[in-house]
Amino acid sequence: MLELLQKMEEKQFYQQMQRVLDSLPENFSILEEQIDIDIQVKYFETANKIRQKTKDEECFVNRAELFQPEVALERKREILLAIAAVDDVKAFRTIEKFVAVAEGEIKQWAVLAMQESRMLIQTSLLEEQQVFISTGLGGKGKKLRYYVVFINKKQSEILTGPQQKLLKDELIYQLGQNAGEVESMDFSEGFSTVLVMLPLQTDLKKVFRNVIDECNQYGDFLDDDMIVTNVKVMSRNEILKMLTQSREEDFDEFQELDE
Repeated sequence: MLELLQKMEEKQFYQQMQRVLDSLPENFSILEEQIDIDIQVKYFETANKIRQKTKDEECFVNRAELFQPEVALERKREILLAIAAVDDVKAFRTIEKFVAVAEGEIKQWAVLAMQESRMLIQTSLLEEQQVFISTGLGGKGKKLRYYVVFINKKQSEILTGPQQKLLKDELIYQLGQNAGEVESMDFSEGFSTVLVMLPLQTDLKKVFRNVIDECNQYGDFLDDDMIVTNVKVMSRNEILKMLTQSREEDFDEFQELDE
C-alpha cells in the first residue's frame, strides 16, 4: 500500500480495502510469519495444478519422504501441497514436525501448508468456513504488520535527536490510540523507517497522517508523503528508487501544467 499514488488510484485502493474489511467474518486467522509474497503466489498457483494430477492419499502414505535428505525439494513441495489438503490431524502434525526442522525457502512453503492444513481441520470441526489472511510481513492475533517510511523534508540529512524523539513519541501515542504497537524503528539519511502492528480494521492513512501533522506543528521536518506497505521490508535502494520515481512523476506533471 503506497501513499505515493495518484489521488484517484489512492481513493480506489482504500475503497477496495474497505470492501474487503467489511466482508470479513468475525472469525478469521492471520498468518503470523513473514513469508515472501512471490513464494505465497507460487504456492497457491502450484497447489491448483498439483491437486488436479496428484492423489493426496498417495502423498500422505509417503509423507516420510519429507524428512529424507536425498529427496528433491520439488518432491517435498508436492508432498506438502498434497497432504495439506488431507482432512486428518496426522497430516497437520506431519507438516508441523517438518516446519520445525526445515530451512530456507522450503520452510516458508511448509508454513503455508501448515496454515492451510490447520484451516481445513478447523473448518471441518467447527462446520464453519474459515478465512485466512496472508501478507508478506505477517501479523499476530487480529493485527497486521506494516513497514512505514517517513520521508524527511531535507532528504540529504538525518533527523536530529529532538526530531527523532518527537517522531517516536508521536508514533507511539497514535498507535496507542488505535491498539497498535511499535516493533522497531530506524533513522537514516533522508527518511525514517518503522515496523508496526495494527488491528486489521485500522484507518492507516489517518493514523500516519496524524503522526506527520503533529510532528510538523513543532518542527515542520517531515514530508507530506509516506510509504506504507505490508508486503516486505524495503531496502534503502528500493526506497530511494521509489522516491526518485515519485519526484520525476511530480516534475512531469508540473511541466504539463506549465505548458
